[in-house]
Amino acid sequence: MGDHAHSHDHGHSHGASLARAGARHRRPLALAFALITCFLVVQAVVALSTGSLALLSDAGHMATDALGLGMALAAIGVASRHTADPQRTFGLYRLEILAALANAVLLVAVAGYVLVEAASRLSSPPEVPALAVLVVGVAGLAVNVVAFLLLREGAKESLNVRGAYLEVLSDLLGSVGVIVAALVVALTGWDRVDAIVGAAIGLFILPRAVRLGREAVRVLVQSAPPGVDVRAVTAELAAIPGVVDVHDVHVWTLTSEMDVASAHLMVRAGTDAHGVLDQARHLLAERHQLSHATLQVEPEDHEGCERVNW
Repeated sequence: MGDHAHSHDHGHSHGASLARAGARHRRPLALAFALITCFLVVQAVVALSTGSLALLSDAGHMATDALGLGMALAAIGVASRHTADPQRTFGLYRLEILAALANAVLLVAVAGYVLVEAASRLSSPPEVPALAVLVVGVAGLAVNVVAFLLLREGAKESLNVRGAYLEVLSDLLGSVGVIVAALVVALTGWDRVDAIVGAAIGLFILPRAVRLGREAVRVLVQSAPPGVDVRAVTAELAAIPGVVDVHDVHVWTLTSEMDVASAHLMVRAGTDAHGVLDQARHLLAERHQLSHATLQVEPEDHEGCERVNW
């Protein structure tokens, strides 16, 4: 390596860590996927036969749940084989972010459809058989509660699982809305409540879908993680004894729970490069939770390292 540069890369340990995380998430995702997919068939048949918009919107949302869970499972399965192609130097970790973005787009589409349909039905609401809608709503609530509990822990670690978790959570509340609508129709005969509840479900879904999409896009455009101040990181690296300049600082998120940094540190001639490297690594890991860092340490009289503007 010499005195001019030293790099440190935790790629293998992070790959193993992500593979273990994928293994933890796979079983609850698979159980939730099987449960929701089976119930979706029942819910869709009843929604179409009764004409209930609240139930139909919940069925549409549950369909995106099933698709989202399926994509999440596929992303974990493919990402776990990240070492298969040496040309993919970062593996396939980003697939889970793409799955989360696709989920967000699907949720926005479902919410938009429900809101448009609700507006058209408010003027002339169809008659809705309350009992059938109520039974399916209660069953849907039970299914979503089980799926919610299965995904709750994984949502704390993975953006991909969090996308599926948010869909199940909002669908759970949608099932509550279906039950309320069915009870109101049964007790009062006011059919417009079905369209109103359907619209409420759509309005509930929309901002959460946008937020999930924004998080996924932030990762894809390689913005710095929200909790990392890049100016502060640069200043703290520059304050390490012997460092005279810091440049080419980059901080980004590769995938959930995997933030990455790289930087060039210029030091006074004769400075212990290994000591500077150790201090920089410790600073990034302890203060900014950036344990995966690639750092180049170079003496100030070294030539050939051109600054870049991108």
